[in-house]
Amino acid sequence: MNMREIVFDTETTGVNPASGDRMVEIGCVELVNRCPTGREYHAYFNPERSMPSEAEAVHGLSTIFLSDKPLFGDKCEELLDFIGDAPLIAHNAGFDFGFLNAELAHCGRDPVCLSRMICTLVMARSKHPGSKHSLDALCSRFGVDRTARVKHGALLDAQLLAQVYVELTGGRQIGLSLLAETRSGDQAVASDAGFVTAPRAIRPARPHEPSLDELAAHTQFIAKMKEPLWAALGTA
Repeated sequence: MNMREIVFDTETTGVNPASGDRMVEIGCVELVNRCPTGREYHAYFNPERSMPSEAEAVHGLSTIFLSDKPLFGDKCEELLDFIGDAPLIAHNAGFDFGFLNAELAHCGRDPVCLSRMICTLVMARSKHPGSKHSLDALCSRFGVDRTARVKHGALLDAQLLAQVYVELTGGRQIGLSLLAETRSGDQAVASDAGFVTAPRAIRPARPHEPSLDELAAHTQFIAKMKEPLWAALGTA
């Protein structure tokens, strides 16, 4: 069965939706069996408020730029259609879930259940305690190219996080173990990679000792040679 997951990131006007901060951008990347499928979702939203300079310095999204963008409610249905019922992966996921659910509440929609939340920050802290766990630091740790990340951007950050998530969950070779299960009789065997290997016939060992005819032919050949080395070594 294929496992579908969505990696996503948001950009906002601040850090607290309860105090009036709004989501202004979302980027989503679809994974199936931990591989990007190429399907993505990206949208900007008019927050119906001004953009604080501190937030604009982080993501570069100005009040003027967002003024002609749709409201979240105008794009809500297509976003929900894209994410479906898949698990949702984010870095510091409580932050992104908080804003996503706040926007859904503005539209009178049910929140996304927190049981669907997978937090790569929690995963990174568990696997690499004592290290830096920012997205930039994890990209450096796993060799993920982040040269295009001049400012925060929801879709770019989701694309980077998708690569980091794959590394956190086993790396690019996930699911490609070459160890097959123990063979039983002549039955076909399923490997860890999911393919089926055909039963292999066991050939008898090949004989390596010379036959009597071969030994006799060798002796006759040596007898025709003048001072053969084999005779001196006593192997003729």
